[in-house]
Amino acid sequence: MVKSWLKHSKTISRVNQNSNGMTTYQIAFASLRGMTRTLAGEILARIGSEETFFTASERQLATVLGFNNKLLSRSYRDDILEKARIETEFVTRNNINVCYFTDERFPTRFTECDDAPIILYTLGNCNLNASRIVSIVGTRHATPYGIDFTTRLVEELATTVEDLIIVSGLAYGIDIAAHRAALNCAIPTIAVLAHGLNTIYPAQHRNTAADIARQGGMLLTDYMSSDPVHKGNFVARNRIVAALCDCLVVSESAEKGGALITANIASGYNRDVFALPGRTSDRYSAGCNRLIASNIAGLVQSASELSTAMRWPTKAVEGDQTEMLSPLNDEEQAVIDYLSTRDDATINQMCVALNYPIARLMALLIDMEFKGLILTFPGGRYRIA
Repeated sequence: MVKSWLKHSKTISRVNQNSNGMTTYQIAFASLRGMTRTLAGEILARIGSEETFFTASERQLATVLGFNNKLLSRSYRDDILEKARIETEFVTRNNINVCYFTDERFPTRFTECDDAPIILYTLGNCNLNASRIVSIVGTRHATPYGIDFTTRLVEELATTVEDLIIVSGLAYGIDIAAHRAALNCAIPTIAVLAHGLNTIYPAQHRNTAADIARQGGMLLTDYMSSDPVHKGNFVARNRIVAALCDCLVVSESAEKGGALITANIASGYNRDVFALPGRTSDRYSAGCNRLIASNIAGLVQSASELSTAMRWPTKAVEGDQTEMLSPLNDEEQAVIDYLSTRDDATINQMCVALNYPIARLMALLIDMEFKGLILTFPGGRYRIA
C-alpha cells in the first residue's frame, strides 16, 4: 500500500529537516494527548526542550511543571517515543517533510487558532504562508451547478490574484473539482488529508494527489502513518482547512454535512466565509442558503466579488474578455431567451416551444454546452450556465 502510493513522490524535492533524533522528539511531543500550541509553549518554556521532556524522570518533570498526571508517566512517554521512532523511519524513508510549530515555514495563520496542530506531515513544496489562501469546500454529491462555479472561480482567481493557493480536502465532489481546477491553471493547491501519508483516500484520487505534490502543491496532514482511520478524522481535519486560509468558500452543501462544519469553524477563527446561493428547491444549495441567511457567510457568485470583499489587489487581464466572446447565433439566442424565462427545461419542452427538430436541437445544445453557455442536469434538464 505504501509503496504503491508513495512511489509517485520520488521526483518531489525534499526540504531539509532537522536531524532524525530531534525530529523523533518533536513527533513524540506533538503526539502527547491534548497537546496544543499554548500548552507546548508553556511546557517547553519550563523544561527547555522536547528531549528533556522524554529523558527526565517523573519526579523531575512534576517538580518543574508543578503538576503530575499520566502525561508524565514513564511508561506513557516511552510508548509515545517508540511510536515516534517508527514514524521517523517512515518519513525519512518516504521523503516526507515534518513541519514543526517552531519552524519558520510553519503556517503563521495557525497562531490565531487554539486547536490547530503543532506538527504537520507534508509531501510537496508549497509556501504555507502565501499571501492569499482560499479554501473551497462543498458536498461530495456535487451537481454541475456547483462544479461549474468552482471551476470558474478558481480559473478567474488564477488570472487576477497574485501569490494564490487553493486548499481543499481531496474528497469527491467539490473538493476534487477545486484541486483539479487549480492544477489546470498551474497554481498551487493543498490537499488536507484525514489520515497518514501512507495511503490516499479515496483511492480514485491517487493520481490527482501525485500531480498535486509534483506540480508545486502539497499533501498535508497532522496524522501519523500508524494512526487508525475513522470517520472522526474527517471532521477533525476540517479545522486545518479552515485555519490555513484567509477565506473559505462553500460551493454547495445540503442542510447537514462537513462543509457546514468547516464553515462554522472558519467563522469561529474569524475567517471570511462565503457561499454560493442556489434555488430553495435544490437540496445541495440548502446549506449555502442557510449560511447566507444566518449571516455566517457572505453571498458570492464570482471571483471579482470575492476579491472585492477581501480587498485584494488584482492583476490586470490583457484585453476585455467580453470582446473575445463569439456572438450568439439566432438559434443559440433563442435557446438562451427561452431558458432565461424559467429555472430549467427538458429537450422535449424546448423542441415544442422553439419548433426545432430534436436532432437539430440536440446538436445545438451539445455545442452550447461545450461553449459554456448552458449546463446539463440529471433528468435531461438544461439551465443557463
